[in-house]
Amino acid sequence: MLAKMTSKNQLTLPKSITAAVGTAEYFDVEARNGQIVLTPVRIQRGDAVRAKLAELNLSEQDITAAVTWARKPPATKKSGPASKKPAK
Repeated sequence: MLAKMTSKNQLTLPKSITAAVGTAEYFDVEARNGQIVLTPVRIQRGDAVRAKLAELNLSEQDITAAVTWARKPPATKKSGPASKKPAK
């Protein structure tokens, strides 16, 4: 299927293509191996996010603990006899 780019760099996507991927207002756009790849993206509204958090019954303490955990520096690998390969 062909789609023509306008002088303003706009494309009209064929209805059969958009119907195949579902209704999307936004697309993630990337160039990959000389091709333009469009991936439908759903933008969640703040109310939807708050509703999901309420459904999960998360508290501020849960979120604070998760952020603290995520910000921990990665564990470093200890060097010692156990980390050395045996000689052949």
